[in-house]
Amino acid sequence: MTETSETSGEYLHAKARGRLRWNKVPEVTAYFWIIKVLCTTVGETAADLLNERLGLGLPGVSVLMSVLLAAVLVVQFRTDAYRPGVYWLAVALISVVGTLISDNLTDNLGVPLVTSTAVFTVVLAVVFAIWYGREGTLSIHSVDTLSRETYYWLAVLFTFALGTAAGDLVAEQLALGYWVSAVLFTLAIAIVAVGHLALGLDAVLSFWIAYILTRPLGASIGDYLSQPAGDGGLGLGTVVTSALFLACILGLVIYLSVTRRDVAETEPMTPQRG
Repeated sequence: MTETSETSGEYLHAKARGRLRWNKVPEVTAYFWIIKVLCTTVGETAADLLNERLGLGLPGVSVLMSVLLAAVLVVQFRTDAYRPGVYWLAVALISVVGTLISDNLTDNLGVPLVTSTAVFTVVLAVVFAIWYGREGTLSIHSVDTLSRETYYWLAVLFTFALGTAAGDLVAEQLALGYWVSAVLFTLAIAIVAVGHLALGLDAVLSFWIAYILTRPLGASIGDYLSQPAGDGGLGLGTVVTSALFLACILGLVIYLSVTRRDVAETEPMTPQRG
């Protein structure tokens, strides 16, 4: 889409004030949640696939994917508005990296899942506390400055790491199986939705709780599809499962890039603290 001179002028004026006209993240629609779950599924299966096929081990794969994520985030930070392709590529990669962080702590360092879950919870809480203390909001509808975008992506990273650890903790201790775990996390998300829509639970709090819960939901779906039948899965394998979900993500991202149905302008200026 071509910018007019007026739009360019507004953008430059906003940028001069350290604030962009356009939000750097998508509007929260059904498309947002569908792609988010698809990305979390890919994060689970792709992490397993890369670890199996590249022969680099968890540390090597973690370094490789972290470098790729850093490169995509540089592009994301340099954009002046939400770009579906760049944004969702970053989410997919951060899903893989978040999974690998948790897996490295558990498999290579022997950190108990209870401990890693507690640590990621504290770290995420600290990120939120600093973000709110500096910006006066945790809303994703106002991710329109460099600092807010930095806090946003830090929060996203640790929601994936926390969701991975918490999901593995539930799956291992309760031994519910992949399909039952997926249903359990779906019900948990539904409870949050009812709390927000019917009981007045804060919108920002509801969003971030649901965002965390979609990680183990996506992982449970990915494991159910990819793992052998003897282990409680459908036996599609990590290659087929990853390719299937990546194709779905690509199709939706292309659709949103063309229609711009999830693009939103920023909220009115909110007071910044600190």
